[in-house]
Amino acid sequence: MATPDVSGTKGPEDAALTTDANAKAPAKAPQRTIIKALGPGLITGASDDDPAGIATYSQAGAQFGFAIGWTMLITFPLMAAIQEIAGRIGRTTGHGISGNLCRHYPNWLLYSVVFLLFLANAINIGADLSAMGEAARMMLGGPSGFYVVVFGVASVLAIIFLDYKIYVRVLKWLTLSLFAYVAALFASNVPWGEAAMGIVVPTIVWEAAFFTTLLAIFGTTISPYLFFWQAAEEAEEERISPTRQPLTKAPEQAPHAFERIRADTLIGMGFSNLIALAIIVTAAATLHANGVTHIESAAQAAEALKPIAGDFAFAIFALGVIGTGMLAVPVLAGSAAYAIGEGAKWSVGLSRKPNHAKAFYGTLAGATLLGIGITLTPINPIDALYWSAVINGVIAVPVMVVMMLMTARHKIMGEFTVRGPLKWLGWTATAVMAACVGGMVLSWTI
Repeated sequence: MATPDVSGTKGPEDAALTTDANAKAPAKAPQRTIIKALGPGLITGASDDDPAGIATYSQAGAQFGFAIGWTMLITFPLMAAIQEIAGRIGRTTGHGISGNLCRHYPNWLLYSVVFLLFLANAINIGADLSAMGEAARMMLGGPSGFYVVVFGVASVLAIIFLDYKIYVRVLKWLTLSLFAYVAALFASNVPWGEAAMGIVVPTIVWEAAFFTTLLAIFGTTISPYLFFWQAAEEAEEERISPTRQPLTKAPEQAPHAFERIRADTLIGMGFSNLIALAIIVTAAATLHANGVTHIESAAQAAEALKPIAGDFAFAIFALGVIGTGMLAVPVLAGSAAYAIGEGAKWSVGLSRKPNHAKAFYGTLAGATLLGIGITLTPINPIDALYWSAVINGVIAVPVMVVMMLMTARHKIMGEFTVRGPLKWLGWTATAVMAACVGGMVLSWTI
């Protein structure tokens, strides 16, 4: 569900490991090589802009206007660094984050992290499905609950029964749905000078709502489920590739592996942040500029755009909610299943047949069904949508601390411990997340 190498042709990293005889084959076009190199980083970045994220970015733009745009410049290097570190963990060790936790750390830490991740992911899935159902209701009519069940069940069935190679391609194509928000941006009347000023000049508003929104932005941008997903997918691709081995066992593969992971992650996270910025600017130029300062869901953001920016902006915004949800729900459910499955040392992997990884697929289906169930309870899915981002922000701090400590241990990473600028960017990202959590808590007590 992540890299080009499963499509039947070798990617750049595998190509670098071929024999001299294979090396005589005609070189692929550079464009094809670049596209095929995109995998865990691209899908991880795109799934970051899920309906919960769309709601968070829309609310931020509606409430604070262009003055919140600077957060996207700050989060990009931080999220790129922490995601690259996650990818390196999987590629170097051959295990995801939970797989390394259960092998090198006490069980109480593993159980705490996995429980919090599963809880946050289930809430996130429910919130995403709710937004998708509302978007479908606005466009097609009928009860939103019906669409919630359809989208949720379709996601589970596709993950379990669709061939892995085909599903990889489906997820990659679904990333194109994010361009809907670029179209919405250019369909709006944006004062570009004012928008640019908000992006490059940081503005701090000393009030509880600002710090809660700030944590929600960081929490939906730098989310724990993304760490677990990218690390697990790197380990997954390693298992199914005939040429790749854990770097601790095959250190000669490291230069090509790290080059691929970095390029994939930078492109994926850059794409994610550009889309997030487009959503913030669109909301600021339309909703905030017209006095609409409270948005509770991605679907409500789409509906609010209709009288201001027209039917076109409304339609593409709503379609984007559905498209990004179909991309994000499998990633959320999959990361929860990888976390629990690796921690329990089950057979895990989306490339495995369901009868060879029953517990893994059962956990994946259970997370999705629990998300569906949340939408059918008195729990307000709109509140869950926003607060799931805040929960992710709080959970991210201890997970990031564990990741950074993990990548400094020779026992785990061998000679490939994370050092230099990447190490300091990772610790900076951790400190910034901790500061956001602290600022939010402090603002509540004042």
